[in-house]
Order: sequence, then C-alpha cells, then structure tokens
Amino acid sequence: MKYLLYALLSGFLLAMGWPTYGFPILLFFAFVPLLYAEQHIRLKQAHNRKLKIFGLSYLSFFIWNLITTYWLYFSTPFGGIFAITVNSLLMALVFLIFHIVAKKVNFSASASFFISFWMVFEYLHLNWEFSWPWLNLGNAFSERTSWIQWYEYTGTFGGTLWVLLVNISLLKMLLLYEQYKEKAILYRGILKNGLLILVPIGISILILANYEESEEKLEAVVLQPNINPYTEKYNTNDTRIGQLLTELAEENITDKTKVIIAPETVFADGTILSDFRRSEANFFTREFVRKHPEISFLSGISMYDRFSDPSRVRSQSNQIGPNDWYDDYNSAFMVTANDSTRFYHKSKLVVGVENFPYQEVLKPVLGNVMIDLGGTVAMKTTQKERGVFELKDSEEVGPIICYESVYGDFTTGYVKKGADFLAIITNDAWWGETQGHKQHLSYARLRAIENRRSIARSANTGISAFINEKGEITSSLGYEQQGALRGEVTLNDRITFYTRHGNYIARVSQFLALFIFLFAMVPWKRSRKPV
Repeated sequence: MKYLLYALLSGFLLAMGWPTYGFPILLFFAFVPLLYAEQHIRLKQAHNRKLKIFGLSYLSFFIWNLITTYWLYFSTPFGGIFAITVNSLLMALVFLIFHIVAKKVNFSASASFFISFWMVFEYLHLNWEFSWPWLNLGNAFSERTSWIQWYEYTGTFGGTLWVLLVNISLLKMLLLYEQYKEKAILYRGILKNGLLILVPIGISILILANYEESEEKLEAVVLQPNINPYTEKYNTNDTRIGQLLTELAEENITDKTKVIIAPETVFADGTILSDFRRSEANFFTREFVRKHPEISFLSGISMYDRFSDPSRVRSQSNQIGPNDWYDDYNSAFMVTANDSTRFYHKSKLVVGVENFPYQEVLKPVLGNVMIDLGGTVAMKTTQKERGVFELKDSEEVGPIICYESVYGDFTTGYVKKGADFLAIITNDAWWGETQGHKQHLSYARLRAIENRRSIARSANTGISAFINEKGEITSSLGYEQQGALRGEVTLNDRITFYTRHGNYIARVSQFLALFIFLFAMVPWKRSRKPV
C-alpha cells in the first residue's frame, strides 16, 4: 500500500508542476517517491518485481498525462484516449527498462542511465512519426522564463537534465539518511540540492539583467477572426473570410505597419495550388496589398494539388480513384507589393489528424483510418526544408504553423534560413476553454528564448500575442475575442548556441544510455552498492 501511495504522489506532483496552472518547483521532487519505491522493491528481491514496477510507474504517468492533457478529448475523443494511455505506457516502459538495468549496476550508473534514457525517450518523441513531445520536462518552465534564459545555450533538454539531476540527488540524500540515520546527511543534502535549484535560476536572472534586445524593429498586426472550427470554419466560404480579415486589418494598421498576419487555414475552402492566382485568398490579400504597398500579408490556407501521373505519387499522397491522386497541404502564404507570392507547407503534423504514422505497416492492418478533426481526414503533404518569407524591405520571417511551435530544434531551421523574427499561425479552438490553448501559447515563449527571436502569434479563437526575445508576452488578445493586435517585433540576426547546435544534450545522452545498457548486460560479476 505504501508503494501505491508513492506512485500516486509522484503522479500528482508531476501534474501539479505543469504549466499553465502549476508550480514547476514541484517537478524537482516529483520523481523521488516513485524512484524510492523502485529502489526498495528492487533490493527486497520480491516476486513479480517487474510487474510491480511497471504497474506503479504506469499509475504515476497516467495521472500526469490525464491531468495535463485531458483536453485532447474535446477535439478527438479516440485520439485523446489513445494519446494519454499510450504515452503513459511508453513512459512506464522507460521506467521498467531503467529498473532492469539498475539491478545490474551501482547507484551512480543506474542514475546516469535513468537521466540519459529519459532524455532519449524525449528525443524520440521529437523525431518519430508518433511524435508527442508535449510533456517533455523542459517545457514545464515556460511560465517561468526568468528561470531559463540559459535555454539559448541548452534548449529544453537543459531543463529536463536540471529536473532529473535534482530528483536523483534528493533520492540519494534520502537513501543515505535511511542507511546511516545522521542528520548531517540531511543538512548537506538540503544545501546541495538548494544550490542545484538556485544556481541555474541565479545564472538565468543574471543573463536576463544583462540581455539587450535588438534595436531594429518593425510594426506588425496579427488578426484573430474567432471562427468556430466546429460550427463555422468549414461552413464559412473564403469570400466572407477575406472580407472579415480585410476589415480587421484596415481598422488596425498605421503608417508604420509592415506585415499583417492571419491564422492557420483561415482560408479553408481548399484552394488548388496551381490555381492560387484565381483564388479568393489571393484576391483579397492582393487587393489589400495594392492599397497598402508597404505592407505584406501572411496567412494560413488549406490547399491541394490533384494529379494523375503515378510518378508524382509520394507516401503522403491520397488516392481517390484509378490514376487519381491528390496532395493535401496545410500551408502559409505571403503576398507582397512586388507581385510575388511565397508558400510554405506545414511539416510537423498532428498524429492521426494530419498524419497516418507508419502508413506502409499500419494501413494494411487498420485500413484508411484517420481521425476527423473538423473536416480534416486526409494525409497532409509536407515540405522537407523550412521556408522563410521576405518582406518588402528584405526583412525575413519564419512562418511556423501551429503544432510546429512545440519543436525546438525544428524551429531553429527557420532561423538558420535567415528569419529575423518568427510568426506563429495557429487555430487553438479545438480544445475549448481548457489548458490546451494556454499551454500551446506558453511553449512559444521557449522558442523565443532558444533563438532570441521575437514572435508575432496569430490564433483563430485565441490567444494571439506578441512575445519578445526574452520570452516575455508583451501583449495578447484573449480567447474567443474577435479583433486584431498591433505590436512591434525586433529584427535579430544573431545566431544562438542552441540555434547552431540544436539538441546536442539529447544526442550525447543516446551514447551514454547505450553504453550503460550494454555494460549492464555483460554477464560478469561486479560489486554493487545500494548507493
């Protein structure tokens, strides 16, 4: 029973440490009860140890996933249940493998394996087709940006490493005290762990106090049309959308405005890619730019490209008949006064909604199973490289589409291509008035710090916002408010250490985890101490 209570405690601590309602300080203690239970079950040589460890860890991680991401159910009930149960399962398997390795090595090696293997798991979630990095530990500090200004050097994996190191250090303190019963162990442990928490925060505050944003700026206007995706979006034609966007833009621009930004797939009629020039999206944006030649217009759009040539078929193409296929795009486009139009096609797709994972293997078994999310039931076609858009006066913007903003290393691709600032276009209404859209906005603050780029965020049904280079939200337009937000973004061409090197901490962790795992599996006798 006490081990069950430990598992419950870990689950609730993990959940209560999460943004945007939680207290991230709790994460530094959250794994300790579960790790403590694992240590005692392992050393007792009890029967069914693996089953007990798996069950207890699954309970902890299920509580964490359920409380923090329950809102997925509101957009897709099956997808929400699948994400919560399967992600909890994956986390429990990671913990079980740690338990197996820990039985064969000493405390230092097992602790190193736990930290490195957990980061391997998070790294996997950034790169495989079932990608779901929402609960990567480094994301948890998105509401405490004054604590993590050093993310420009480490990215979110620096935060993951920080959390896990403190948890392991606290566990060691408890185990040593349990063994020797000396209060000095507690005093030293409290001091040590206090420093492990406070020193990185102090370094961050020092960086923040001395950081100077770029002085070069431009004025942008982000639009929030507030079109309900369930009842209005796919029943409102592009003509009405174009009129609404034009009205919102005209009411809020000034002589200094350089760019208008409208949300993801706001033009939802399904424009033919090759026929874009005759589309309503092109007509309204080009008319606006003709009247205001100093302003560029960036917007989201749903597009497709139909073809009969079998040589053009890709793994993401959708077949609708014999020799009849189409590629479906969730895209961004930008129109400028020099008559140029640029396109970027979303590349990080929502699993089950825009992407059928491992289609070659699963489609023969499951059939053409796709989750219907407001009308989207087709495989989306992606663009291999990031794209940037050039404004009239040569400023460059990275057009990040919705879910892409959760991926740190992915976002660096826009900056490496020359983006002076970032634009996030999204539609966050799928989850209702829950933590979902708030967390999504909050994670954008991490991308600003990692790359030291200002962000202009346009969200259909909120929250639209401006975020500065320090990850601070300077202004925002609330959920379910129709309107526009005018603000300044800085133009920065400096490349941060993280932008240049990406998730190097996770890559190193792969080698460390593999080395310890192979060492643990070698069948020779080794002396092993509990701590």
